[in-house]
Amino acid sequence: MVPVKPLTAAKSRLRGAADGGVGDAGAHIRLALALAHDTVAAVLASTGVRRLLVVSSDPAVSAQFGALGVEVVPDGPLGGLNRAYAHGAALLRARDPGCAVGALQADLPALRPSELDAAVEAALHLGGRAFSPDADGTGTTFLLAAPGHDLDPRFGPDSARLHEKSGARPLEGGWPGLRRDVDTPADLDLAVALGVGEHTRAVLAPAR
Repeated sequence: MVPVKPLTAAKSRLRGAADGGVGDAGAHIRLALALAHDTVAAVLASTGVRRLLVVSSDPAVSAQFGALGVEVVPDGPLGGLNRAYAHGAALLRARDPGCAVGALQADLPALRPSELDAAVEAALHLGGRAFSPDADGTGTTFLLAAPGHDLDPRFGPDSARLHEKSGARPLEGGWPGLRRDVDTPADLDLAVALGVGEHTRAVLAPAR
């Protein structure tokens, strides 16, 4: 599953990255949505993901991804990223109690479907809960709970340490696109160097 914040509140440190530093709200929203679009496109092209659920209460997100045939559900009654992940996991497990459940960040524009496939396979091989640290090694971009295990998400500051402390095992694969989440303009430059998807490229084109 992929949670997407309300676009007006998402990726505040990237404001100005899509319009040469101007900081126009519309340009910023288009960039935040493009990052999510490219993440979702990689998931849809993955062979290791059977069902994709986007968790968001933003009407624009619901309309955009719903038009692609992606199921979008609103956030649960309580806010926050980890609650959104837990809400989505509960919905998926209610439909299929024996399924594995994966949590993916929505800001992975350089993600390749083959990387996600490899990470899912590696996580299932380990069993239990497994996660991919981000490029800095402190955050988390992907968490998977094998059948019979709760997702128990611990996203946020220092999440890699928190996930490992909670019993999740770190995945060892390189997977640069999977590990390159985008929070700052410097992160975005590094993602562009790896090769971002078509939606992010289109939004950045006028500013670069």
